[in-house]
Amino acid sequence: MANLRANKIVGIGSTDAGTTFDGPISLNSQGYMYFPTGDTTDRGRGRGIIGGGHDGSSQIKTIQYLEIQSQGNAIDFGDLTAATSLTASFASSTRGVIAGGANPASINTIEFITIATTSNATEFGDLTDEKRYHAGLSNQVRGITAGGAGAPSPARTNIIDFVTIASEGNAQDFGDLTEIKMELAGASSPTRGLFFGGANPGVINRSNVIEYVTIATAGNATDFGDMTATYKGGAATSNNTRAIHAGGNEPGFVTDMEFVTIATTGGGTDFGDLTDARGYQASLSNSVRGLNAGGYDGSNALNTMDFVIIATTGNAQDFGDLLGDNYATSGTSDSHGGLE
Repeated sequence: MANLRANKIVGIGSTDAGTTFDGPISLNSQGYMYFPTGDTTDRGRGRGIIGGGHDGSSQIKTIQYLEIQSQGNAIDFGDLTAATSLTASFASSTRGVIAGGANPASINTIEFITIATTSNATEFGDLTDEKRYHAGLSNQVRGITAGGAGAPSPARTNIIDFVTIASEGNAQDFGDLTEIKMELAGASSPTRGLFFGGANPGVINRSNVIEYVTIATAGNATDFGDMTATYKGGAATSNNTRAIHAGGNEPGFVTDMEFVTIATTGGGTDFGDLTDARGYQASLSNSVRGLNAGGYDGSNALNTMDFVIIATTGNAQDFGDLLGDNYATSGTSDSHGGLE
């Protein structure tokens, strides 16, 4: 049994904003006691969001959420403004943004949600052009999308767009990728955004290129290094220091995962394997766990979710299930690697 002693407690029965302890505090306990870390702005964070996608028969508009620090099945959050697949997503600690996609042709719509509150998405603005198969990433302030394909297909692009997440409005030009490509993956630290692989011009051409931008400074992407193989249709997530690329390689899907250290430049290193060979999944994190959700295995859409501990290496473990089969979707969270 614990005993708490304080010289003076201020705030009870007064008009103070809250209770404070004035003077030294002593605490005796016969057991273990663990105190929360971080500041109060971190309370309640750890929510992942997955928006839209395709169930194998048709596009869907459902937004679903999960608590990344625990395991379990996804829960209904609300709806996108329309059924949309092949979107790109990014977030600040409070707001999630879903950009572009196919409905069924490429669109330029940007919409947003408040991550802590279940609801339908609301209009944010427009991308600089219609595109799908593009990648998204962000820090606390800016959201970025890159590459993709417009209309008419394939119309691949190297354009990088950005928005200020806290302010609704149309996207602005940021710069260009080093290659014209779609089906690439994005992840970030608070300062640097990375783009992995993708399909460059050609029917089945894949890229092994990793490139990066400094999120706060508009400009063209710079070569970072090479992945261990050429990939398209994969997904990526990160903590503040390490980014992981997973799956992809349509039409022959793989379980491959590899990682890089974001602050340096260099090639990818093997991380482990997904629980299923798949691509076109959502990838998101709470900066401790990296989560891959849904995807396509070459024959079927999947409801699989699995996770890894980003700071270590090893194979993914089962997390739970999505509300239904879903691929060509995207995800983000209120605590990914681009956020402090």
